[in-house]
Amino acid sequence: MKLEPVIGLEIHVQLKTKSKMFCGCSNRGEYEPPNTTVCPVCLGQPGALPVINSRAVEFGILVGLALGGRIAVRSKFDRKNYFYPDLPKGYQISQKDLPVVEGGSLTADIPDGQGGRRSFTVRLNRVHLEEDAAKLLHSPDGRFSYVDFNRGGTPLAEIVTEPDIHSPAEAKAFLQELRLIMRYLGVSDADMEKGHLRCDANISMREIPEDPPKENWPKLNPKTEVKNINSFRSVEHALEYEIKRQTKLWLDGKPIMEQSTRGWDDVKKITVAQRTKEEAHDYRYFPEPDLLPLELRELTDKLSGLVPELPAARRRRFVEEYGFNEADARTFCDDKEHADYAERVMSELQEWVGSLPAENGVKPDWTANRDQFAKLAAGWLLTKLGGVMADHKIDIRRLKITPEDFAELLTMLYQKKISGANALVLLEEMVLSGADPSIIAEEKNLLMVEDTGGELAAVAANVISANPKVVEDYRKGKANAIQFLVGQMMKATRGKAPPEKARELIEKELKKDRP
Repeated sequence: MKLEPVIGLEIHVQLKTKSKMFCGCSNRGEYEPPNTTVCPVCLGQPGALPVINSRAVEFGILVGLALGGRIAVRSKFDRKNYFYPDLPKGYQISQKDLPVVEGGSLTADIPDGQGGRRSFTVRLNRVHLEEDAAKLLHSPDGRFSYVDFNRGGTPLAEIVTEPDIHSPAEAKAFLQELRLIMRYLGVSDADMEKGHLRCDANISMREIPEDPPKENWPKLNPKTEVKNINSFRSVEHALEYEIKRQTKLWLDGKPIMEQSTRGWDDVKKITVAQRTKEEAHDYRYFPEPDLLPLELRELTDKLSGLVPELPAARRRRFVEEYGFNEADARTFCDDKEHADYAERVMSELQEWVGSLPAENGVKPDWTANRDQFAKLAAGWLLTKLGGVMADHKIDIRRLKITPEDFAELLTMLYQKKISGANALVLLEEMVLSGADPSIIAEEKNLLMVEDTGGELAAVAANVISANPKVVEDYRKGKANAIQFLVGQMMKATRGKAPPEKARELIEKELKKDRP
């Protein structure tokens, strides 16, 4: 028996508006004392009337445009009735049959196991707007539960996929790409750990015939919805657990026959039965009588030109325009601010290279050497700068180095005016002070020595004289001994001797002293 996981996701994205979905309360209640950003509307007091947050509607439309969905000409809100301690009205204002967005898709990719990457596309069913519930807090001993209503009424965009996902790795990659799109759009911080992006995973198994006819592909079986998933790793683990659990039921001749809801226990790494899954009619949806329908054509036309370049397109452009390899382009574009900074650095670097004087009658050619510049920039932006920022706990958003100054540092490296070791010293000083690299290099005496008076030759002679045992090893055939001698020369010049020149002079001295 060959079984295939069938997975669909319901993702709640907390929208980054200033106020809540249907009232004027602050939408930053997570940073305020419990139950302080509340009012009669979000507490569900009798007679309180909701008012639609127009910015949340705009964000919903932007999400739909970015995901290629069909924006509704006419949309409305509905009451979704259910009773729970975190829902003060006894119903949630959501959308059922006329959501803001229908359809759309998202393409992501995962490693293919052969050193490359494999793309997959997930169709979307809908994107609708709704309000969030309040937050339940439980005492450690389980005796008491408390409700913080600050979160109640927060605007959400719920993104519902079709069951097009077939592995935990695909589910994780889909969510990561979706989070990145939300950040590029600026509609949400989409931080799973803070609850800005929450996911419920629906999973079932189905048997695959050896030669399934396309027109009779096996129908979907009753799904299990897994809740309480609060990280990408947990999504993978929860789905892996469910696949094993449901596969065993199939093999034991007990396939799941009804929809149900299970919770993910991140400590025990298991799912726990909660309740039988409700159907849509159980919620007794009906149109929200206190809110007029939305006419969206004009607003959609206004917003259609405001969708920014999205992560996938930017990754492709970083490869094609700047010459970054695919892995580096992905790393840059996984953080919008990091990608913005890298892009400005590359623009400034092109200007610096274009202003360099000709060497032996030949000016540096940006186009011909693009890949070389890209490799240099990626190494220093991702590895070297990343390491220094991590050491000093500095984020790219607070970096003092201007893109122009960083490009100047790269130009100094390209021209071999500074060694890699001294460039690291210079970079750290730039991170701390934000000063111009050429000024720091002059003040700290970090620039390469120009051997106009034979100073480096004298240093090489001293190194040979001071290390007779190493010289003897080299002459006995230990070729790598020369590396030690070159290292000693670099140490003696505090890294200011050009490495190629240092090796050349050491080799010259070795030949001169040969008996």
